[in-house]
Amino acid sequence: MGAACTYSADVTVSAILLDAGGVLVFPQSDVMLPPLLSAGVTPDMDTLRRAHYRAMSVQDRLDGPEPQPDTWWRDYLVEYVTACGVADGSCERLAKEMSLAIVSFGWTDVGPQVAEDLRAIATLGLPLGVVSNSDGTVQAELHRLGVCSVDDGAGVRVGVVLDSAVVGIAKPDPGIFRIALERLGVPADETVLHVGDSLRYDVAGARAAGIRPVHLDPYGFCPAPADHSHITSLADLPELICTA
Repeated sequence: MGAACTYSADVTVSAILLDAGGVLVFPQSDVMLPPLLSAGVTPDMDTLRRAHYRAMSVQDRLDGPEPQPDTWWRDYLVEYVTACGVADGSCERLAKEMSLAIVSFGWTDVGPQVAEDLRAIATLGLPLGVVSNSDGTVQAELHRLGVCSVDDGAGVRVGVVLDSAVVGIAKPDPGIFRIALERLGVPADETVLHVGDSLRYDVAGARAAGIRPVHLDPYGFCPAPADHSHITSLADLPELICTA
């Protein structure tokens, strides 16, 4: 195990887990853009990324049970196209059309500075892993995109990439975090950080697993800003956890 870094005055960090979508990668812009252009809006890449975080924050604000797999994508798209500037009266229709047309594609747009930020995080010398609610493709895609790999491929080497579709457990179920930490050989406690973009899935799931959540919230959309730690980019993470 690598050296531990100080998170606060009396807490050390033993490992770092990262979400994939909204942290490392985003919805494929060349798939998302055509229907948006046909609706009369011309969002740039920053607008598309902002739309993702807005859509996730709306999910976080919903009362009641977590969104269902068969409706999550459509509900996400309603908020996504709204944040991209689609007229209110057209959002539901466009989101429904997109949810039916876009059924199999990757989250393949790598976030800005992700490669550089991951390299900086890797220099901390801590066990590092990815925990994602995905469709069985996340490990191969992160490898193909040169983001990270569990072997000697391109990008930062990580100890584990867990995909909910592969292991059969999805966040916020704490079991997926426990599997990741077992593979890293690290106990599940508050010295482990999990960085994610969702209060509902990442923050709640990390807490249920007994590890410490860090909410990646670039635009300040989190509905509970005083409840847990936040960063605005991965570049903030080494400074946050390494004060010694």
